[in-house]
Amino acid sequence: MLVLDLREQGHRYDRKTVAVSMKRQNLRAKAAKKFKATTNSKHNLPVAPNLLQQDFSASAPNQKWVGDITYL
Repeated sequence: MLVLDLREQGHRYDRKTVAVSMKRQNLRAKAAKKFKATTNSKHNLPVAPNLLQQDFSASAPNQKWVGDITYL
């Protein structure tokens, strides 16, 4: 249980007290996983041209359709 969770329940313990209690019970905090980039932008594959140049305005419906190529 986190110190913040204990505080929400009305208990007042500091981090060191919780750390000592966890150590006594042979418990360890689970660390968050580190961020791992899954996109490789340094490749030699062809890249589609940006035809709209971020101009998404249109004077009528169905003039401009956009999407992510990975979902087509």
